Amino acid sequence: QVQLVESGGGLVQAGGSLRLSCVTSGSTGTTSAVGWFRQAPGKERRFVAAISESGGFRIYADSVKGRFTISRDNIKNTVYLQMNNLKPEDTAVYYCATTYSSSPSWSRGSAYHDWGQGTQVTVSS
Repeated sequence: QVQLVESGGGLVQAGGSLRLSCVTSGSTGTTSAVGWFRQAPGKERRFVAAISESGGFRIYADSVKGRFTISRDNIKNTVYLQMNNLKPEDTAVYYCATTYSSSPSWSRGSAYHDWGQGTQVTVSS
């Protein structure tokens, strides 16, 4: 089992930036693809971005393309989500999760087997 801990959330004005971190621990932490999801109050959890084990392949939701960047440092067992030009609609709890599934499944939450506890991101207008 992999343990994941997110951090880096907070309150920021529209147009600002935040960098989220997801630290993984456990024997398979660096051998899994990792995804970021978010859930706004009263809404379903939605896919944000995912990155392959090596970091060489990444996918993004259309709503964040060009604004968010996912990356990873396998020496530090950490996956990052750099979020720029934030908008009020980005407000949500952000979760990271690990998956052994192939990339076509990465946008589905059901493909992920271990999840972090989430970090709150609030963007004010």
